[in-house]
Amino acid sequence: MRVLVTDSVANDGLLLLRERVPVDERIGLDEEGLVAIIGEYDALVVRSSTKVTRRVIEAGCRLQVIGRAGVGVDNIDVEAATERGILVVNAPDGNSVAAAEHTIAMMMALARHIPQADASVRAHKWERKQFVGIEVTGKALGVVGMGRIGREVARRARGLGMRVLACDPYVSTEQAERLGVEMCDLDDLLAGADFITVHTPLTPATRGLIGERELGMVKPTARLINCARGGVVDEAALQEALVTGRLAGAALDVFVSEPPFDSALLQSPQLIVTPHLGASTREAQVAVAVDVARQILDVLAGRPAMHPVNAPFIPPETQSQLLPFCELSEKLGQMASQLVGRRLHQVRITYAGQLADMDTGLLRALIIKGLLQGVTETRITLVNASLIARERGLRVVEEKTADAGNFANLITLSFTDNGQERVLSGTIFRDQPYVVCIDRYWLDFVARGHQLLIYHRDRPGLVGEVGLLTGRADINIAAMSVGRLQPRGEALMVITLDEGASPEMRAKIEALSDVYATQLLEL
Repeated sequence: MRVLVTDSVANDGLLLLRERVPVDERIGLDEEGLVAIIGEYDALVVRSSTKVTRRVIEAGCRLQVIGRAGVGVDNIDVEAATERGILVVNAPDGNSVAAAEHTIAMMMALARHIPQADASVRAHKWERKQFVGIEVTGKALGVVGMGRIGREVARRARGLGMRVLACDPYVSTEQAERLGVEMCDLDDLLAGADFITVHTPLTPATRGLIGERELGMVKPTARLINCARGGVVDEAALQEALVTGRLAGAALDVFVSEPPFDSALLQSPQLIVTPHLGASTREAQVAVAVDVARQILDVLAGRPAMHPVNAPFIPPETQSQLLPFCELSEKLGQMASQLVGRRLHQVRITYAGQLADMDTGLLRALIIKGLLQGVTETRITLVNASLIARERGLRVVEEKTADAGNFANLITLSFTDNGQERVLSGTIFRDQPYVVCIDRYWLDFVARGHQLLIYHRDRPGLVGEVGLLTGRADINIAAMSVGRLQPRGEALMVITLDEGASPEMRAKIEALSDVYATQLLEL
């Protein structure tokens, strides 16, 4: 395993990586340089400077994960990574406080004309009357986007005695009450706010979110702050609003093109600018570097990441309960695929018991991975599992129920095989993934290794005859489970073998009286 780092990352994160894997630092590579070497690496760590394009991703034949030491991932082609099954992770928590504090600092600088007053004094002027400011206490701050950073800004603004208006379609009334903010639509926020700050990612839906129409709705005394992403605010419309006095002032930390030396905005005296400093604190740089390093190591070790961008997310409060079911889910998918031996068109997944109250997106992806990995050459991961399922015409239906029968939790796969309804159920017992039902037969065995299924009529002596044949072949039986419909009726025997049974061995078992068929599953 090798990791490539192409942007400056805090040494704390690099040290953490180097304790486990070789790490190469190649700062400042352009696309051609990155394409030339990325095929040698299993993981890539970037910040905002490196552009991880589709060409780079397609050249990364070994890439498993791309880590962004920060929040935004607009410099990474996430769609291309998803198609290739490459996980993209970021560090959304590490710089939230830094970005929020920078936003508040920009607001205070706007309110008191601090940069302009500083420049005036340095020019040997003493223009106190020219720099009369306003107080923020009692003013309304409009926060567009109540994600992690938006919430931190709102908390600090309330501490300054401000009234906080917020616009975010994904924030519930209950959350708004807890945060002490007033939810409203964008138009009402723009019309009512004295200061406006945006904290949304840059997406097709948010590009130009604050444009000519929106700036035409604000108070002439209002001030705008953007410490989120360049492009969320229409720069041409902002310049016009500043020039015409439609807006009292603005503060930008981010721009469409960085550095913005050719931007006419820099000529506006009402504008305060900083060079993308929102996350630039020592504490934040260390936090995001360590966060991403830990996730890179988790992914390379086969563990789920804490902050996946393009894969199912496991909430921290349910991780300890959900993680034991990860292996079981993939094994159930593998079993279903091997039992049928051909492509399925539909699978129904039922989560029963305590699982019904959890986000099971991760388990769904793992089941799909188990179902399809053996029937396609495409590398299937948690990232692209659902995409490949759609491409191959596999319909996955999910349902949840609190009733798990005699179990605390149960995962059941239902599917059709040549017109016959088939069922697989599994649970966790003693921290092990157990299969407890195959079709009509209730039994229990650990879903690992070589499992030989023997369909037969229940009769005395058959178990011994099977054991005799495996013993003569020097094949050790590690465990056995038998499920039957009734005494001396149809039954299913599952024996766990230390090594796989050859076709010749299976033929001898099938030749025993009352044995209908055998099937070997490799888990």
